[in-house]
Amino acid sequence: MENYRIALTEDNVVNRNSFLQKVDGTANLSLVFIAENGSRCLEALAKLHHDKLPQVVFMDIEMPVMDGIQAIRMAKALYPHIHFLVLTVFDDDEKVFEAIRAGASGYLLKQEPLATIVDAITYVMQYGGAPMSPAIARKTLRLLSQMTVGDQLPASGRQEMPPLLTEREKEVLRHLVNGWDAKRIGLALGISYLTIRKHMDNIYHKLHINSQAQAISLAHKHKWL
Repeated sequence: MENYRIALTEDNVVNRNSFLQKVDGTANLSLVFIAENGSRCLEALAKLHHDKLPQVVFMDIEMPVMDGIQAIRMAKALYPHIHFLVLTVFDDDEKVFEAIRAGASGYLLKQEPLATIVDAITYVMQYGGAPMSPAIARKTLRLLSQMTVGDQLPASGRQEMPPLLTEREKEVLRHLVNGWDAKRIGLALGISYLTIRKHMDNIYHKLHINSQAQAISLAHKHKWL
């Protein structure tokens, strides 16, 4: 097995400690960071140099501030090479399909032993596979078998902008995505250049990005406009 960099995003202390106990001391795994929610995960990723980024991030779904599905959506737009493996107790059928559409590479139960975790990392990294716990796979197949011919998975149409943005910040973001600079946006909205720059800084901080190009990439990826 090659050496792999991994990370964990999990808000529950007990679950975090359980995961750490499993991977601690495992020769071929290097834990890059632990984050308590999706927002903290994006912050951690933004601080790392490209060659220090985790190759696999284990992601919880239900978390405060920013849940795992939203975090995966945003992170995959900025770091498409990172694989996200969801850790779940699997109490919500819809979450499976939402996570897959968001860009998750696999779905594991939180109680899986270390051997299964290691196999999942190897499977996704070496073979481009989509590791899935047997219990989840069975339930997913059962859900699919219950769908009629006319049923479809929910379409990924236009999505709402992140609720952490204010209405003014959303307005500024729309203009940024259209390629406008701060001066032009200020003239259009009747706001000073410095105020627009402050709004832009807030947008970049909240979305964990550093440039207008990244803002445009996120907006198109998530169909905010």
